[in-house]
Amino acid sequence: MFKKILFAHSATPAAERALLYLEHIARVENAEVIVLHVYEPPDRYMATHTYNGLLEQLEKVVHEVVNDAVGQLRDASIITLGIVRAGKPARAILETAQDEDVSLIVLGTRGPSSVTEILLGDVSTEVLRYARCPVFLVP
Repeated sequence: MFKKILFAHSATPAAERALLYLEHIARVENAEVIVLHVYEPPDRYMATHTYNGLLEQLEKVVHEVVNDAVGQLRDASIITLGIVRAGKPARAILETAQDEDVSLIVLGTRGPSSVTEILLGDVSTEVLRYARCPVFLVP
């Protein structure tokens, strides 16, 4: 049913929990996984002479996050590809899902704040609203 799954890794505790579910789904479905992390380059410090160094450090950390998740999934014998993109997270997730023709998007959320209210972040809300495939949210 799910042949290619996009995991939008936000480097949050919710994303780490989602990774466990993703691993199970991918194994059961014998699916390929794309681990995507989208970061927004800070524009606040663009005028400083150390801005390029800041971006290099940010990109290094982002790649480590993706490589760790890719390694964990590959250790579980799941075919996995890692992608890092700069930009607006929801838009990049939706574009990647369409470009890669994924059959499921997995991402973590902020989780329930009470029994009757579930707080979804801006990214998960937008992905839910515009995705052309099922979306699995993990609080």
